[in-house]
Amino acid sequence: MSQDALPAVGLDASAGRSSRRDLARRLAITVVPILVSLVIAGCVLLAVGVDPFAYYGFVVQRGLLSGLGLQQTLTRMAPLLFIAAGLIVAFRAGIWNLGGDGQFLLGAVTAAASAPLLVQVLPAWLALPIAFVIAATVAMLWSLLPALLRAYQGVNEIITTLMMSFLGVSLANVLVKLVFLDPSTTVPQTRTLPVPDRLPRLFETTVTSGLVFGVVAIVGVHLMMTRTAFGLKLRTVGANARAAVHAGLDVPVLVSAVFALSAGLIGLGGAIDVVGTQGNVRADWNPAYGLAVIPVVFLARMNGYAAIGFVFLLSVLSIGGESAARRLGVPQTFTLVLVSIVLITLAIAEYLDHRFDRARRV
Repeated sequence: MSQDALPAVGLDASAGRSSRRDLARRLAITVVPILVSLVIAGCVLLAVGVDPFAYYGFVVQRGLLSGLGLQQTLTRMAPLLFIAAGLIVAFRAGIWNLGGDGQFLLGAVTAAASAPLLVQVLPAWLALPIAFVIAATVAMLWSLLPALLRAYQGVNEIITTLMMSFLGVSLANVLVKLVFLDPSTTVPQTRTLPVPDRLPRLFETTVTSGLVFGVVAIVGVHLMMTRTAFGLKLRTVGANARAAVHAGLDVPVLVSAVFALSAGLIGLGGAIDVVGTQGNVRADWNPAYGLAVIPVVFLARMNGYAAIGFVFLLSVLSIGGESAARRLGVPQTFTLVLVSIVLITLAIAEYLDHRFDRARRV
């Protein structure tokens, strides 16, 4: 080996060690906060007289280890992945779309209303995509007002999307009870999509093929935001809107596009949940998936690939938590408490990591 090649080899080895250290550090500040959060949540359970080992045991057994429970977990992931994809688009572009619950429910209700009618006149392979398009379009239109107010008037979208979410949830319930009501049932709900016309199952299980669509959506969003010129424009707007204007970007149009993409994906999540699993929408149904997925997206640091893993974790906690709640008398909302504790400990870990990194450089 020549003398000139020795420095290059040394640099490559140094870069490799640095890369491994960075990977180990990122894993540490992700895994350790989760473990700490489980301990803190366990102390909360002890304080209210619940055995934390029994609770976590039911969560793991029901949400992960049992065959039927795992299938329910994977099925639950489908709408959550679409919501996560929509939130990643918005948050990476600097837009706080907190209206996910309203967009989700309006997409679900319009899909539940249109799909049973469409399958009567069209084959299912054509009727269901049309129902998805309708659901996505309705969700996009519902985000139009916050988009225009933010893009052209500079109105804070946190307030407008939260208000539109509240109105969207209420409007969805009104539509179920009045406009799209199934007259043949005593319980207020939409018409039921027949089981044979719903999304096909995977490998003779109960897992809906919506899971595949959800994975494709979130991977596509990740690649769009990280590998395309359009994604670079959206990230530039999110990083510095003034710099984006000086760079010649049409910021209002890009902001409106972010709202449309984000809301459309979330509305598709509602349609996937109904057409793949539920079959209809009952009055006053609101799973509040939108707010539950927001911490998950931040836990994944808005990375699409990482979000798939965290959505799986949330699904395990959700399915397993429902079983544990019934058996141990724990409120089902304790899952959100656990996710919130994880988010807080993760934020503390990130802060300490930045402080340590700054001190080391000084």
